[in-house]
Amino acid sequence: MGTSSKKKKLDNEFSFGEAPPTEESNTFDFPNPPIPEPNQQSVFEPSKHPFGSIAIPNTSRIKQTWSIGGGKGGVGKSLIASCLAMSLARTGNKVICIDLDLGGANLHSALGISLPRNTLSDFFTGRASHLADCVSTTNIDNLEIISGAHDATTAANINNLQKEQLFQKIWDLNADYIVFDLGAGTNLNTLDFFLFTDIGIITLLPEPTSIENAYRFIKSVYYRRLQVSPRLNIIQPLVETAMDSKNNQGIKSPANLFQEVSRAHPESMMQLKKELEKFSPKLILNQARTQTDVDIGFSIKSVVKQYFGVDIDYVGYLDYDSAAWQSIRRKKPLMKEFPNSRIVTNIERISTYLMRRHSNIRNYLF
Repeated sequence: MGTSSKKKKLDNEFSFGEAPPTEESNTFDFPNPPIPEPNQQSVFEPSKHPFGSIAIPNTSRIKQTWSIGGGKGGVGKSLIASCLAMSLARTGNKVICIDLDLGGANLHSALGISLPRNTLSDFFTGRASHLADCVSTTNIDNLEIISGAHDATTAANINNLQKEQLFQKIWDLNADYIVFDLGAGTNLNTLDFFLFTDIGIITLLPEPTSIENAYRFIKSVYYRRLQVSPRLNIIQPLVETAMDSKNNQGIKSPANLFQEVSRAHPESMMQLKKELEKFSPKLILNQARTQTDVDIGFSIKSVVKQYFGVDIDYVGYLDYDSAAWQSIRRKKPLMKEFPNSRIVTNIERISTYLMRRHSNIRNYLF
């Protein structure tokens, strides 16, 4: 079997449980918008915009924010987040890693330290007056951590006000880069944490269940971005309809949504196109053993482009390497314990690529 036939098989195999788009449904035509009708009012509730009240102060030191997410647990998010943070810190940048896996925080273990005394629980409950009070040092130069919540059963389900306060206070932190380690799943808080950052990275394993969950994450964050964009207020009812896979309006795919927007609100099509052009998640495939595993990333990139009309940037893969689980078992930072391992070389390559190619990316949701 040649390379081309292998690639074709992968595209068909990893269709994520949904029928691949037909040529007709895959045609995304964005017509020239007519002049909007006057006095059009937004029907979208302001409270649903988690970024609407965020104002970045001129005094903020932060250059960029990164997040590492994915639909499934156990795919290496904490390991990758800690390694990327260390790689950034090694370049002389001041980095703060924030554990936002609120229901199962363990980033501190990946960094080789004990659970800090102050965590996000203290910020959410008011025991810490400022988010900066929750910052703890690590054994790595230029790298600090804000540990996730451990002692409050409600911390995994923070409300919108707490989330908005967290987003605003992040800009006061004394750091060049902020790196989020996100929890598994597609709850709204996790999606909003991902969308808050300038660079959102999705990680997965070359396994069917992980691939399926990664697709669900991409689909959820895609619709959530459209839902919270203040520039798409007029089409929010259609977006929310599309988010319900059992809706009775026949909006079963992004192509269906585009067709309905073109019919009901043609003046919004150009803005919809612009929003999608700004949405470009990054993808890392973890624990690759073969070239076939590596090619899964390209297959996902192709399917997402075909089905969603979105360009995902497959920034690289991590070799399967026993150094990863050995460092976790020893509770030592991977990049310090095994600096010459293949996986550390992979991480350094990805980090360098992101800093060189995407250093100017900024979030346009606020």
